[in-house]
Formats: sequence, structure tokens, C-alpha cells
Amino acid sequence: MSASLEKVVRIGGASGFWGDSSVGARQLVGSGQIDYLVFDYLAELTMSILAAARLKKPELGYATDFVTVAMRSVLKDVVARGIRVVSNAGGVNPQGCAAALRALADELGVPLKIAVITGDDVMPLIPQLRAAEPPLGELQSGAPLPAKVLTANAYLGALPVKAALDAGAQVVITGRCVDSAVTLGVLMHEFGWSPQDLDALAGGSLAGHIIECGCQATGGLHTDWQDVPDWAHIGYPIVECAADGSFTVGKPAGTGGLVAPQTVGEQLLYEIGDPAAYLLPDVVCDFTQVRIEPAGEQRVHVSGSRGRPPTGSYKVCATYVDGFKTSAQLTIVGFDAVAKARRTGEAILQRVGEMLAAHGLPPFSATHIEVLGAESAYGPAAQPAVLQTREAVLRLTARHPDKAALELLAREVAPAGTSWSPGTTGAGGRSTVSPLVRQYAFLLDKERVAPEVSLDGNPVSVPNSAPALDGKAQQAIENIATASPPPAPPEAAAGADRVTVPLIRLAWARSGDKGDISNIGVIARRPEWLPLLREQLTEARVAEWLAFQVRGRVTRHELPGIHAFNFVCEQALGGGGMASLRNDALGKGMGQILLALPVRVPAQWLAGQD
Repeated sequence: MSASLEKVVRIGGASGFWGDSSVGARQLVGSGQIDYLVFDYLAELTMSILAAARLKKPELGYATDFVTVAMRSVLKDVVARGIRVVSNAGGVNPQGCAAALRALADELGVPLKIAVITGDDVMPLIPQLRAAEPPLGELQSGAPLPAKVLTANAYLGALPVKAALDAGAQVVITGRCVDSAVTLGVLMHEFGWSPQDLDALAGGSLAGHIIECGCQATGGLHTDWQDVPDWAHIGYPIVECAADGSFTVGKPAGTGGLVAPQTVGEQLLYEIGDPAAYLLPDVVCDFTQVRIEPAGEQRVHVSGSRGRPPTGSYKVCATYVDGFKTSAQLTIVGFDAVAKARRTGEAILQRVGEMLAAHGLPPFSATHIEVLGAESAYGPAAQPAVLQTREAVLRLTARHPDKAALELLAREVAPAGTSWSPGTTGAGGRSTVSPLVRQYAFLLDKERVAPEVSLDGNPVSVPNSAPALDGKAQQAIENIATASPPPAPPEAAAGADRVTVPLIRLAWARSGDKGDISNIGVIARRPEWLPLLREQLTEARVAEWLAFQVRGRVTRHELPGIHAFNFVCEQALGGGGMASLRNDALGKGMGQILLALPVRVPAQWLAGQD
């Protein structure tokens, strides 16, 4: 690395998903505290939505809010202040996104150099992949490639972003790339990192991971939500990055939210799978020894990421239509609201099932009844008192290969308001029927993917993404392999008097999804409490607690650097994304469910907490 350790690059994360608040970009640009503005829009679910949008209108397929909301509000200031922008808003149509931004710049009279990154679309390879031997299999299920694929996009890395910035782009628009690549590409450009600077690449990737979900790094979704001030003005995250891959997390001065080791730690754990092998196109990251330490008011310093050479494959996310789906809701008020809601849902499904048979249609592919307000998400652990609530929401969801079958179901929900349970209300309009766009993930050899960069229509050279295993890279592997584990804290005294409390008294937690996998990160509130959590939060106990939802294996990974665990729960989300019939299709509530797990702790640990 040729850059000086004294140099600091400041990057603001303005968006965590398509639909995030419009205030992020204006807040960060107005702060005067950033050099770069990055946006992340492309969750797996978003790719499904964009694919459906392009089906209806070929000129769409990108995150329109990036142009019409975010950039319209800040474009003049961005150019005037010399702030550069990187966004994966291109979705499945990055050229369309760039054309819309160019039209906006022309309208506002702002000269702008726009780079577009393509090459992630691997649809032309689908016929070859379908005929491949051995047959292609989906990453989680092993299922064969669907007959009709809508889209197939490889998760590109940071090298194309670096190439675009090296060429002078003021705004870089990408299609599908890993979320952290928009930040890592900036840092590779600024610090001159090569593909062999593995520890730095891992640190830069972690910086991108911390800010890729917007306010989730600054107090959003924090377990101790009551400690996070001024939600209405919560600050969007800023990372101040150094040439060695370490960085400091902060937020604009005067904003709300909370930047503390526990809030940043929760985001570190978010959706990372195995923390010792977080696979990215540019580097395999090891976050197990990462340290998160206070660095002043509303600031924390993050260091200790380690890197190994990347694999020879890109992950590809394909989408395909698998029938149709609809969801409807009714509110039930009064005595026995939960029982009335369940009976209502069962009656609707029975009636419509008989109507389908009468019309010569097959039964529903799948149905799901939830009673919101009755702790449906907690399964057997639901509190008995909640079942006596006098207000509940029936949520009824179904799948079917024929759109007409679900339109029939949608028509039969409102009649419940005059036919069955007293206190039925809140039907609203008739529920819509939408194509069910599923995801299909697989690995593809990097040699079969050719990222391309153009700057104002002119091609830009992109270096090969596969680093050679030179001496420096090999030494990095050896350093990780021989690193001594931290000393284990002493185990909790076996003879101490213990009391039973919910896990939330001892830990913070955050959960999220990767397809049909739920990741649940758990951080001990005190480092010395980690041994007891290790003792009681076994894979078997977590699997038992979540058995009503998790159908597959539960794997526990440890991050001693931040005294934390990450639980990877397979077959946990009813198919995940748009395929799931659950209200919590993305597993956002599973961390909260785990925090209700009863644990036995020495009574003296809790002295002064109440």
C-alpha cells in the first residue's frame, strides 16, 4: 500500500434499501463531513421487485428513487462541493438509470461525468448452464435451474468501481454488486490498494458492510431502542477510513441516533454467515478478531479485519416466476378476538377451497394464517395472556399457479365483515394478486463473467478480478492460520445461586435474511458474560427454541473480538423473500424471539439492573 496512514477518506451511507428515507442524502451532503456519498438499494428481494417492474415496462428495472428523489435533491451541491457518488441503483437496468440521471443533470444545467458498470447480467449464459454437467444446483436447496428464468445477475466486486473512479467519474452507477463494493471501490481508488492488499480489503469491506444498511449502524433497530435519542432526526452513518483498513464510525453533527460499540457491533453481525469466512468477490473476510472501541462522543473505532484470497466464483442471483401470491388482512375486535380471527381465516380458506374445486381448479399451493397481536411469531413461546387480547389482525396469505384462483380468494375476504365474527372490521380494499418472483442462487466461475465500465459512453479498462497468490497473499493466509486465539474468560461459577431471566437481560441481538437462511447475531452485554452464554446458547437449544420456524440446521459461530455469536439458521423463513407466506419474511423479528429465551444466571450478575 502506497498511501500514507495519515490520509482519511470520509464516506457517507445515504441508503440502506430501495425505499429508505429521502433525508439521508441531504443530511450527509449538508453536513460538510463527507468526500463520497454511497447508496445501497439492492436487497435480494429488491432484485425480484425490479425484475417484475422491467416485465411491465422495459425502461424500468432500476431504483427510480435514486434519480427522482435523492439526486434531484443534492445533485447541484454534490457537484459544487466535489463530492463523488457511487450507487448500485442500476439494478437490472443500469443503462436506464444512467440515462435518467443524465436527463436530470441536463434539466438542472449541471455538467456530470457518469460511469456505468455492466457485465453482471449473465442471462446469455443460461442455455449453456442448463446443459452443464454436472447439472447446476441452487446454493441452499440443490434444486435444478428453473425452466423460465427472468433475470440472472452476478454479484460483482469493487474493481470495476475503482476503475470508474480512476477514470474520473463523478457518479458511478452499478448493476448487481455486493453491497459493500460501493465503499470498497472508493477506498481502493483513494488508497491505491491492490487485489493483494487482503487485510486492507477486508477492513474496507467491513466499512462498507457497516454503512450499507443506513441507520442500522447509528441506532436503528438497536435492541435497547429506548436508549436511542431523537428517532425523527437520526443520523446516517459516516465512516472515516485509513489506509490500513481501520476506520471510525460517526454521523453528522447535531443529528439523533446512537453510535456506540453495541450499535455498530449489531450491524457487524447482520447477515454475515460465518464470520471467519465472509465470502466476497474481492476477498474472504475474517471478522472474528475485529475490535470495536469508543473513540469520542458518538464515535467508535473499528480495526482487526483479516483477509484471505477470494474464491474463483461469483455468486449469481437468478429470478423466476412461480405462480401468484396474495395477502389480505382483517381486524377483529372484542372478546376472544384471537379465536375469532383464526376461525375466520379457516372459514375463508374452506369456502374458497370448495369454490376452486367447483371451478375445476387445483387447491392452493400453500396457505398461511397468522394472527398479528397474538404473538404468532413466537410459536409455542407465545405468552398465554396475549391470547386474551381484545383486538387482533388476521393475516391470510396464499399461493396458486393460477391468478384467477387468488382473485377469487381476494373477493371472499370482505364478506367476513357481515357473515361471521362480531367486531370484524378493517378490510380496506380488495387485496391485489401479484406474480410470485422467486430467487435462485448459484456459483459461476469468474472467468465466465466480464465486468464492463463505460464513462459517458466510452469504454474503461477493468483489471482482472482474480489476484495471484504472491508472497504477500500467502503470508496473509499463514498469519490467519497461525493466529493465536484470545484467552478464554473464566467460566461462570457452577455453585453460584442462579435465577432465570430472558436472554435480553444479558445480550443484544440483531437478525436478518439470506434467502431462506436467517442469521441471528448475539452480543454479550459484558465480555465476562460470554462463557455463560456459550454454555446456554448451544446450537441444540437455539434450534429447539426456534423449531416451530426453523426446519434446517442451526450453526453457531463465535466472534471473540466483540464477545459475540452468530447463529445461522437454515430453512428458517418459509422460502424467504417473496416466496415466503410469513409476515416476517425477512427474519427481522427472529432476534427478538431469541432474546426471549430463558437463561439461568448468577443472581449477583443482575444486581442493580432492576
